[in-house]
Amino acid sequence: MPRREEGRAAGGWVERKADRRVGAVLRTRRPLLALVLLGVLLGGGYLLSAVRSDPDSGGRAAGPAVMTGVSTPARSSAAGSRLDTVPASALPVEARQTLRLIDRGGPFPYEPDGSVFGNVERILPRQPSGWYREYTVPTPGESDRGARRIVAGRDGTRYYTADHYASFAIVEVDR
Repeated sequence: MPRREEGRAAGGWVERKADRRVGAVLRTRRPLLALVLLGVLLGGGYLLSAVRSDPDSGGRAAGPAVMTGVSTPARSSAAGSRLDTVPASALPVEARQTLRLIDRGGPFPYEPDGSVFGNVERILPRQPSGWYREYTVPTPGESDRGARRIVAGRDGTRYYTADHYASFAIVEVDR
């Protein structure tokens, strides 16, 4: 009878010692495993952003056409810009109304209209802070400001975005 108890005790001691070894190995390898996982996630994110970015678009995400809801296709700008151009007459009616309000200096229907546009997306040409101002283009059926905007440069250049700054087109003003 005493032998069985000794065997159990000895077996239990061996199992506990093995468990400690496995635990020690896991504890020392956990940080390494976490670093490898972090590297895989960062590398995957970098690859995904590289795949989604079109080198001919100036850093814009590749995807649907720039101008949603515009009846004529956009053309490449002759000025060497990587942005497409669109005639003002091809913009939605609400965008043409916003352009007229900008030319008149207001009054604008939304309080943030005329505020500084920071160009944090860096899609528009780099300019000093305060160069660009943003204006809302109302979207029928939206209860808020919606995604459409006109961004005006200090030099009179106008840009239209239908997707809240994900892409832009230079507006060719019909004068």
